Amino acid sequence: MDLVNRHVDYLQGTLNSSDLDPDPLVQFGHWLEAAFAANLIEPGGMTLSTVGPEGRPSSRVVLLRGYSPEGLVFYTNYNSRKGRELAQNPWACLGFWWPALERQIRVEGRVERVSPEQSDAYFASRPYESQLGSAASPQSEEIASRAVLEERMARLREQYPQGVPRPAHWGGFRLLPDRFEFWQGRKNRLHDRFVYTLEPDRSWRIARLAP
Repeated sequence: MDLVNRHVDYLQGTLNSSDLDPDPLVQFGHWLEAAFAANLIEPGGMTLSTVGPEGRPSSRVVLLRGYSPEGLVFYTNYNSRKGRELAQNPWACLGFWWPALERQIRVEGRVERVSPEQSDAYFASRPYESQLGSAASPQSEEIASRAVLEERMARLREQYPQGVPRPAHWGGFRLLPDRFEFWQGRKNRLHDRFVYTLEPDRSWRIARLAP
């Protein structure tokens, strides 16, 4: 496979300072809505990057399950690798990549757990089979075979035929942004990049970055 000579020019659009909302969360919402309107697969999919106690980074894709002035929310198993790393180092980066729109967004900030009540409400709203799967999986742990998961699912199905209560080790995280970057692909790799940085007075400073 020749990756060196493969070249794609980005021609979908431009991004100028006049296009940007002063509030990065509003700008984020505009771009997220555009991604959904384009009928992309999982436009809410985002790469979550965390750092372990030895300074070793790790990344995986999770789903955005809500955003507001309070922050961006996702859910997971608190005992998973990402859960353990966030407990030890509560800072993370979220990356959105929408190739069809030639756009990226990067969001950085501190992470905290959402309230147990919010986690309960979200877990109760999930499809029954998803509840079973989340409760059955010892996420990030080694298991002997897939049969282990299927057996745990079967036992939980017998125990909770109507709905599964949220496990104490499963719930939401909220990333509190202090930095947003919006990236629009451009011809000849001269991409448009703008960064919002949260100032001490809680205002946002906007600057253009070199591609």
